[in-house]
Amino acid sequence: MEIIINLMGGLGLFLYGMNLMGDGLQKSAGAKLKRIIELLTSNVIMGVIVGALVTAIIQSSSATTVMVVGFVNAGIMTLPQAIGVIMGANIGTTITAQIVSLDLVGMAPMALGIGIVLYLFAKNSKTKHIAEILIGFGILFTGMDFMKAAVKPLAEYKGFTDALVAFGHQPILGILLGFGITAIVQSSSASMGMLLALASQGLIPLSSALPILYGENIGTCVTSLISSIGASKNARRAATMHLVFNIIGTLVFMFILTKPITMLVTHLDPNDVSRQIANSHTLFNIINVILLLPFSKLIVKLTMKLVPEGEDEAEDAKVVRFIDERMITTPSIALSNTSKETLRMGNKAKSSLENAMNGLLEKSEAKVKYVFEEEAKINELQKTILDYLLKLSKTSLNHDCIEGIDKLFNTINDIERVGDHAENIAELAESMINNDLNMSDKGKDELIEMFNKVVETYTCALEALEKADVNLACKVIKMEEQVDAMEVSYRRSHMNRLNEGVCSIDSGVIYLDIISNLERVSDHSVNIATQVITSNQAVNESVSV
Repeated sequence: MEIIINLMGGLGLFLYGMNLMGDGLQKSAGAKLKRIIELLTSNVIMGVIVGALVTAIIQSSSATTVMVVGFVNAGIMTLPQAIGVIMGANIGTTITAQIVSLDLVGMAPMALGIGIVLYLFAKNSKTKHIAEILIGFGILFTGMDFMKAAVKPLAEYKGFTDALVAFGHQPILGILLGFGITAIVQSSSASMGMLLALASQGLIPLSSALPILYGENIGTCVTSLISSIGASKNARRAATMHLVFNIIGTLVFMFILTKPITMLVTHLDPNDVSRQIANSHTLFNIINVILLLPFSKLIVKLTMKLVPEGEDEAEDAKVVRFIDERMITTPSIALSNTSKETLRMGNKAKSSLENAMNGLLEKSEAKVKYVFEEEAKINELQKTILDYLLKLSKTSLNHDCIEGIDKLFNTINDIERVGDHAENIAELAESMINNDLNMSDKGKDELIEMFNKVVETYTCALEALEKADVNLACKVIKMEEQVDAMEVSYRRSHMNRLNEGVCSIDSGVIYLDIISNLERVSDHSVNIATQVITSNQAVNESVSV
């Protein structure tokens, strides 16, 4: 019982250290991680590189594949791109095993000491992120040392050592054990750590460790398979591809490559079983990618057959397109996709505004009805995105991500208000249609001119948001001043028309309400632009510090 408690304690420290180190690396990478993801093309080799880099940063192939499932579910990654990233994730995860297999336990106290001092006294956020990496590194190796000490007494139990040796003669049992452990702890790195702890105490030979290692590679697929439940068919295919890829690789190694790999790793490190296992893990994944990369299209086709085509939910019927709960594990990427979702919401509000105005000018009931339907979607989008941002704000974030979330909270509310003003105009249009009211030709021309300027201002604000362009944001502020001048001028000319009897009282009231709503849209455009300017200033200040 004492052995199990100590082993679990060591495993807990190992996992916590690995997560802390991964968080520190993510925060340090920040925008770089986002740029790495943006490198994705239909080129599968680039996908492999991206997958390996991202996994090396976030320290978890399971997290990477879950993120891939999220990307595919959001429709921003195709299956050919996904297969490359999944292959790369398998390579990236071997870095953790390589580090753990090195005898760096003596460096753990030093890393912890330096990391804690830096974290307590550093004022610079970047230094604090480095401190987190060092603390995570120290805790990881402290946990590894605990696990080694916990399993050491097992050498005295002949039944246990005989059982481990038996896995070399009955590899299926080894594969099932590796699969089971990894499926339970939800981390191939953690199960690899336990395997290396046993090897460091001379409890398990390489021949028995290899089947367990193969099983761990299959077991790591469980996390992405679970995450794909309830997702789109393509997302389920992405998770299935991960499983198919690892199963094929395991079969190839089990029946063909085990002996050559054993000879090679034994030659490289004749007396260190831990290093032999870590090198086998690395070679398994690299060779697996090299062998199966040319057949990536066939793997995609196979998964298409395993998860066949069917009636999927229509893209337009989905509330959100770019955000997904699975991406929250990588905050910088989740925030980037939330920005895309916000822009999508902004364009919906713009479409709603255009349809409202056209419905009024053309007296089109269909366009007025469209605005009411879109407004319901915009409101739902607002709630969904704000809920997502709230969850994101509770994760481990760097300073830039915190600033970005604050900016989006305000921007989303401004966009929702633009949708409200579009709905107001649609209601005015409905009133005109129902009461058979007409505008004077001069009044119509003024409304069209002001509307065009307002739409141009709002479009410019969305573009400034998308590109983080301060010059465009400043242009929005100047354009809004022109809208204000138009409103003053048109109110005056409208009063003249009323006095001359050119325009009816009922139409006049609607006219004034419309230009008031249009002016408010331009105000919200300025609010969006101001967020861009403020955000840029904050970034410059943090860089100068």
